[in-house]
Amino acid sequence: MPRIPQLTYDRGTLILHPPPKGKAWIEFATWDDRIEKFRIPAYHYRELILTLRSEGIAIEDKSRKYSEINLTAHTQMEPYPHQSQALAAWQRVGKQGVVVLPTAAGKTYLAQLAMQATNRSTLIVVPTLDLMHQWYAHLLAAFPDVEIGLLGGGSRDRTAILVATYDSAAIQAEALGNLYGLLIFDECHHLPTDFFRVIAEYAIAPYRLGLTATPERSDGKHADLELLIGEEVYRKSAEELSGQALAEHKIVQIKVSLSAQERDRYDALIKTRNQFLKEAKISLGSLEGWQRFVQASARSQAGRRAMLAHRESKELSLGTEAKLRVLADLLAQHFPERILIFTNDNATVYRISKDLLIPALTHQTPVKERHEILTYFREGKYKTLVTSHVLNEGVDVPDARIAILLSGTGSAREYIQRLGRVLRRGSEANKQAILYEVVTEDTSEERTSERRRGIERSRPEPQSDKVIQIGIHYGKDMQKTQPIAAEEPRDYTP
Repeated sequence: MPRIPQLTYDRGTLILHPPPKGKAWIEFATWDDRIEKFRIPAYHYRELILTLRSEGIAIEDKSRKYSEINLTAHTQMEPYPHQSQALAAWQRVGKQGVVVLPTAAGKTYLAQLAMQATNRSTLIVVPTLDLMHQWYAHLLAAFPDVEIGLLGGGSRDRTAILVATYDSAAIQAEALGNLYGLLIFDECHHLPTDFFRVIAEYAIAPYRLGLTATPERSDGKHADLELLIGEEVYRKSAEELSGQALAEHKIVQIKVSLSAQERDRYDALIKTRNQFLKEAKISLGSLEGWQRFVQASARSQAGRRAMLAHRESKELSLGTEAKLRVLADLLAQHFPERILIFTNDNATVYRISKDLLIPALTHQTPVKERHEILTYFREGKYKTLVTSHVLNEGVDVPDARIAILLSGTGSAREYIQRLGRVLRRGSEANKQAILYEVVTEDTSEERTSERRRGIERSRPEPQSDKVIQIGIHYGKDMQKTQPIAAEEPRDYTP
């Protein structure tokens, strides 16, 4: 009597032996001469099982070690319409796919609903230790009868529900691969890297959910999310959810001018930079051009001077005195509201903190001090915080209504994350959130602002009731800002 084929799990792959009848399963398999058996990538598990069933082929599945669990939530809320719609869309395609929702739109609760709809052992993967502990606290409250564990930050649990950092899950990917039936990737835009993608590739999990506010990546690898998790099944923007799940909000752009002295210095620096770029035949309109500039700056004194000029010009546009006067005016205007101030660099953070006596948060802030600062902000003892990139992702920020973006990168993801920090409705029924974007006009910062807001130079400036442009010229009358002609070459700085 012929042996029944066995399917086993081996370090991120599946072994099917002896070979079953039929042909369709062959497309997933590769012959391994070392063991003289067929190997199949673990992420093909679901397709393989369905293919074998469709051909009426019986196998003994010894690969599956994930379990069914009964998840009854002790904390239940009425989901927002967008959460119900996203869950239904995910279920319609077989519980595999990516949901795109803005920060503060309730992605964690959506994941809880997905877990209850699936009832399988679940691995939740997050980018930071802060997020890992936030998820852990949420799941403990939701499912107190189920053992919940942590992987990362010194914890190495193996439980039916496990919250892990991307780093730890990638290191343990071979061991975790067959233990979980549902994978949830928070901030899933992190997944398609050479190091992290093995979490999905080495897993047999038939059910997968990706959550993010901005799936797009500059390297184009976001296209791999469909292979690793599933297709994008649902998307809503902050504008679409404004006044519903998110607070009503508006974005106010304030343009400031360099002083006469700053303008003379800025123009001289740009001239030095552009002269070198022209001679070297380098255009900064692309990432490749920026990389060529970096390489060229290391090869000659002229290149070094051009790079130093570029950096100083950037510092001038980001930290002009006019911005600090605008900041002081906005703080006075909105006192005693809770206000978050974002900059692109730590030097400006510490300068604002020192001059205006505002608590500062950077990557250098010790964990205990950061916890204390956020606690005091939540309790209202601190009304304002200034930070660079620490609060962009992975930190539970207390409710605030006002955000002031003094400077930032051209990343749309960072922009959306910073806006999301003031979009939680909180206890205010009619909360009106405001994001002030302060931009130095007639500098490369204008192009940076356009990139993060998704505006193409070849298109006319969009007219929207969500974006208000204000021109502020200290020492002059208020006047409406006109579009500025593009610098040549365009500035591209990652």
